[in-house]
Amino acid sequence: MFDLASVSCFQSVIIRGVVVLVAVTIAGIGQAADHSIRVATFNVSLYGKAQGQIKERLSDRSDRQAKSIASIVQSVRPDVLLINEIDYDPQGEVAQRLATNYFAVGQDGQQPIIYPHVFAVPSNTGIDSGLDLNANEKGNEPVDAYGYGTYPGQYAMAIFSRFPIKREAIRSFQQFLWKDLPNALVPTHPDTGKRYYSDEVWNRLRLSSKNHVDVPISIGGQTLHFLACHPTPPVFDGIEDHNGCRNHDEIRFWSDYLQAAPSDYLVDDAGNAGGLAEEESFVILGDLNSDPTSGDSRQEAIRNLLVAQRVQDPRPRRNQKTTAVGEPGQKTAFHTADFGRKRTMRVDYVLPSRDLEIRDSGIFWPADSDRRLNATDHRLVWVEVGMPQ
Repeated sequence: MFDLASVSCFQSVIIRGVVVLVAVTIAGIGQAADHSIRVATFNVSLYGKAQGQIKERLSDRSDRQAKSIASIVQSVRPDVLLINEIDYDPQGEVAQRLATNYFAVGQDGQQPIIYPHVFAVPSNTGIDSGLDLNANEKGNEPVDAYGYGTYPGQYAMAIFSRFPIKREAIRSFQQFLWKDLPNALVPTHPDTGKRYYSDEVWNRLRLSSKNHVDVPISIGGQTLHFLACHPTPPVFDGIEDHNGCRNHDEIRFWSDYLQAAPSDYLVDDAGNAGGLAEEESFVILGDLNSDPTSGDSRQEAIRNLLVAQRVQDPRPRRNQKTTAVGEPGQKTAFHTADFGRKRTMRVDYVLPSRDLEIRDSGIFWPADSDRRLNATDHRLVWVEVGMPQ
């Protein structure tokens, strides 16, 4: 089976490039026919200093960073792609411009890749909470937003898909309160025992620094749930570790969402309660900002998620390099981000459910000498899975 909606969208563009687009369509049919899809996550660091800058930068086809991002995506060619750190706007124009002006235009000799279905994910970043979150007696600062940001929609997410997104069934947990997660890690000073947040703040603070979304996508007559989030970095705080606690609980959210025990406390923005049904297939993906063996995060949450009953950890099987001449073998197959000073860590994940067959996986590390493709300090992580028959 293949995606009729995607093919009809291709046909609307074929006039502008018959040979290339027909080739893309045929490749897409082949992948859907054997129920094999490639899923990827990529933190692209595509944000500005003020609202509207990224939208303007993507208005034509000349932005150097966006061209590098598109070249990497076209090399790996995922069927479903989560982009972290792209500006959100209610009309989804920023994400659509990236798809139209860059992904759909060949870069560096690569074939274009067409994503007919794009979902810009609403984000807590830059939305003023009306609270003094850091208790400095000032308000409306970036740190006082529900998720850190200098303007609304900064550091947001977007999903690009070859297959139809079941928009009416999307679940968003943007407004879910941190206090409503059972056994939440309440940030507390270890010496004095004093809680970091006042009661007023704690009772109104949202869990998601960006959002937690369950995005169902229809693939060959089956539904696959894409569970996406981007927890806050577990740093930029003090001894109370409020960002470390939040990062831990943002990751733990998915463990709760998948558990067999009742989870009526998980209420989405539409008022629907509960987690994901046991018979549903899924992929967890995103920049989780937590390495299970190193770094500053509270590692229990990511370790528990990696060994959760319904989750399998693909542990990327090969380190995909560019064709440029470079220095081979300098990066391990498990590290997904390079934070300088030889600090490479695994923080970006694509984690399929156990009923999906893992057929291949990898991380796109550009050759060190190819600076064109070093558009961000993160690397694209991908997994190819076979859909259950």
